[in-house]
Amino acid sequence: MQREKFGSRLGFLLLSAGCAIGIGNVWRFPYVVGQNGGGLFVLLYVFFLAVVGIPVLTMEFAIGRASRKSCIKAYQELEPKGSKWHWHGIFAMLGNYVLMAFYTTVAGWMLYYFYRFLIGEMSGLDKAGIDSAFSGMLTQPVTMTVWMLIIVVLGFVICSFGLQKGVERITKWMMVALLVIMVVLAVNSLFLPGASEGIRFYLVPDLSKVQETGILGTITAAMNQSFFTLSLGIGAMLIFGSYLGRERRLLGESINIAILDTFVAFVSGLIIFPACFAYDVPVDSGPPLIFMTLPNVFNSMAAGRVWGTLFFLFMSFASFSTIVAVFENILACTIDLSGWSRKKAALVNGIIVAIISMPCI
Repeated sequence: MQREKFGSRLGFLLLSAGCAIGIGNVWRFPYVVGQNGGGLFVLLYVFFLAVVGIPVLTMEFAIGRASRKSCIKAYQELEPKGSKWHWHGIFAMLGNYVLMAFYTTVAGWMLYYFYRFLIGEMSGLDKAGIDSAFSGMLTQPVTMTVWMLIIVVLGFVICSFGLQKGVERITKWMMVALLVIMVVLAVNSLFLPGASEGIRFYLVPDLSKVQETGILGTITAAMNQSFFTLSLGIGAMLIFGSYLGRERRLLGESINIAILDTFVAFVSGLIIFPACFAYDVPVDSGPPLIFMTLPNVFNSMAAGRVWGTLFFLFMSFASFSTIVAVFENILACTIDLSGWSRKKAALVNGIIVAIISMPCI
């Protein structure tokens, strides 16, 4: 079977960036920046992105393009006889399934909150009401299961139509919409009263924060983020190299993806920190930030329902772009190993991912 190819360079860039851009960019990167010295952490992060992240990303693309296979078959195709590189391919594939075992659930939360803001269910709630709305959702396994299944079904249906007709076509529009929405949200946050305090917390180097975590801790956090943000280590990016033509320069493409990914992470901080400081709400990390702190901020704003709807639409796109990209990796590996059609591989893997997501719920 002839290997599929991207229809355009833009499709490759946006799909690869979509895999790297995820909810971690929004609820992890900004907080880690503020926690580790602000601007100093950003400089260290960019340094490690350049000297470690981009070279490793380029190598993943190179393995994919050289083999024209997914992660398990790629190592089998390229490794010298007697070597054990193929073991990493197996663990990488398992890593993709483990990632989807919880990511689909969290993406379901994002889509559910988009729906709740859209219909006005979150409007007018005080802090206690917003907190109980999130804790209440966590006590409703049926609700979480329904939204998880919507994510899984949508993702595999898109992937079942093929690389160009399904994955590339949908991801291009979704990523463009994501970038437009986040710029609108960032501009709104920057013009809030008191936003300058949030920007200072986010970007101005703060040596006292570095002393709290230790310089080694700050350096380690920056290095970890450079790997985390590009989805390196589980073969998630390798698959896109296998669809890439020989005429493309892999290092240049890796740099472009890293720039786009960093832009999203950076602008996410410009959305979150000015808004939190403007309305004097605590800056948390993880689920409390997204599902408790920010809804309180939106309810304090004029037209908060609109801003909350846009934010959770942005978060839904950010999480779903990663899911579609990883689903494509899972499908490609299944097809390479079994010879099944795309539709059969999508059906079987949709059932598997839905089942392994249930322990998370």
